[in-house]
Amino acid sequence: MEEVEERKEEEGVVREGVASIALLPCGSISGHFVQLPHSICFGLHGTELACERECSRGEDYRLIKLTITDFSSKREQTVIVECKGHDAARFHSIDHAHGWEKDVVGMVEQKHGKNKIVVSFECETLKADRAAEDHIRQFMPKLAGLDAVVNIGRMSITGLDLEAVETDGDTEIAS
Repeated sequence: MEEVEERKEEEGVVREGVASIALLPCGSISGHFVQLPHSICFGLHGTELACERECSRGEDYRLIKLTITDFSSKREQTVIVECKGHDAARFHSIDHAHGWEKDVVGMVEQKHGKNKIVVSFECETLKADRAAEDHIRQFMPKLAGLDAVVNIGRMSITGLDLEAVETDGDTEIAS
């Protein structure tokens, strides 16, 4: 695997690395993103957002409210991403969320001069059954026994500015 360095773009810092994500049967996700080559670890936690009306983008399409946590500073930011694929998932940032509740649409369309967080993930390795359970026991022991599948693949996050997040305990909502 080639070493990928953090680079600056117009939108902000680009963090690239590898993510290990457990897809839980309830629709939630939990995992880790390791930024390479510095091995900086971020936590990933997401919950599926219910669609107000029937979604016409296919049965494997859903929106996830993804929280990215910097373990060293205990700061976090939240972004809405679209998830496609059943067990082998792909996450990408979106620009609009028509058909979802107004607060979801508001989070997605909110600009207010903040850097937009852009997330991209594609599953390269899918682990299920025993392989998934072994991986979860080793890297995410609190999720053991929940019948999750594990997706491992390259991930990039652009515009994540954890220094700009207020330290008063509030979660920054960025999209």
